[in-house]
Amino acid sequence: MSQPRIPILDLAPEIELLWEDLNAAFQRVLRSGQFIGGPEVDAFEQEVAAYLGTTHAVGVNSGTDALVIGLRTLSIGSGDEVITTPFSFFATAESISNVGATPVFVDIDERTFNINPALIEAAITPRTKAIMPVHLYGRPCEMDAIMGIAQRHDLKVIEDCAQSFGARFQGTHTGTIGHVGAFSFFPSKNLGGFGDGGMLVTDDADVALLARKLRAHGSSKKSENEMPGYKSRLDALQAALLRVKLPYVNEWNDARRRVALTYNAALEGVPGLETPGVVDGHVFHQYTIRHRERDVLRARMADAGIGTVTYYPLPQDQMPVLRRGSVCPASARAAGEVLSLPIGSSMDDATLAQVAREILSH
Repeated sequence: MSQPRIPILDLAPEIELLWEDLNAAFQRVLRSGQFIGGPEVDAFEQEVAAYLGTTHAVGVNSGTDALVIGLRTLSIGSGDEVITTPFSFFATAESISNVGATPVFVDIDERTFNINPALIEAAITPRTKAIMPVHLYGRPCEMDAIMGIAQRHDLKVIEDCAQSFGARFQGTHTGTIGHVGAFSFFPSKNLGGFGDGGMLVTDDADVALLARKLRAHGSSKKSENEMPGYKSRLDALQAALLRVKLPYVNEWNDARRRVALTYNAALEGVPGLETPGVVDGHVFHQYTIRHRERDVLRARMADAGIGTVTYYPLPQDQMPVLRRGSVCPASARAAGEVLSLPIGSSMDDATLAQVAREILSH
């Protein structure tokens, strides 16, 4: 299959902009001979904590591991239930299952694609120990409502921030509102690395200490393992390269919002098409529309050389490994209608207009 003329995401301009600094960081790590942990990881953790306004940041090797380790630090395990959204990447529910707990799915708000707080309390049982909201597509969840529910029922909150680095809810960064925040540095993210990477953030010193043990085979001292853990350390090279990119995140997120506003203005009033709201704090990891004839539109866009992606065609509650007979109807409807259009901080007005024209022509 040939590459689209307008891909869903083009990382080349971002890399070209930072080419010299990225090369310098690469050479610095290469010459240091220290590739696991060390000063680059320490510095990146401190810089992320300062950026987010949190006390502790713990680098791990993926966003998925940040969720798994985060759940373990909150003592979530066998026999427990964790309330989450069905409309997310599989890592959300997978992380809950991988610590022995059961994901309990609460349907989404169709306006936001995020978990609907009004439905959460009805799903709470004596086994419920935590809520895992997902800030999907970069739009913050309604964290005031979620935290209120958690406080009333003595539940922990672990925020899945894989798509929301830099997003804010009422001025506060996502990931710093709940008890634990879990971030991904997968290359396509708003702060993307050059391979896998992730980070757990928290204001709780005990949680951070346990996370550091768990990422290193359950030990804080070599050959003195205290518990079963994981091999889940952030590479020094990834940390060094991400340090180069971190100062640009706000600028890039602002550019993504500009793309979203431009799309919204161009696509307003298109029959059968619904554009996303540009609310405060939304960083648009994806620009996702709804369309009644989504599959037809996607095929036409592909024929025109424009990349699109469906995130997500199958909700987690309908995946064979998790299917239990029940269906979350709002999530199921969204899965049949959502389509993410090309977005990135370097997209110019001419490219945006070309994408919009192709949609308007059908």
